[in-house]
Amino acid sequence: MTDMEKASVDAEVIIYTDGACSGNPGPGGWAFILRHVTTGKSMEKTGATPQTTNNQMELQALIEGLQSLQRSTRVHVVTDSTYLKQGLTEWIQNWKRRGWKRKTSNGLKPVKNVEQWKQLDALTQMHKLSFELVRGHVGHPENERCDELAVNAYKELMG
Repeated sequence: MTDMEKASVDAEVIIYTDGACSGNPGPGGWAFILRHVTTGKSMEKTGATPQTTNNQMELQALIEGLQSLQRSTRVHVVTDSTYLKQGLTEWIQNWKRRGWKRKTSNGLKPVKNVEQWKQLDALTQMHKLSFELVRGHVGHPENERCDELAVNAYKELMG
């Protein structure tokens, strides 16, 4: 059994996420696909922001996906963002312990995108998450669809 198959058995829902930006910073879009494992039912949602970064859109996609859940849920997150996955699985506990500061060669600095990280921290306390990192733009169907949705969202915003 692959990790994805095991996660799918353990998870109630799978959230596929992606963020995109035209320029960095620039206009950006986010998208998620939420799929209920047992029924196979899915929903897609997108949004856009006029001035943002790719990382902010990656975070926003998961924030929006988790906010769409009605109750505490076992969630398998599929993302192409190392920043998102490592932030939630490796870095966040140290950031919180240091008062939302990160270590740099010049000492402690504020965590970038701290408000979104705080939102994610609160949301992840409500759910049981597992993560899968996929390579972007290599034909993963849901990742490709999220990318298409995110790009279309910011293009629509730009008119």
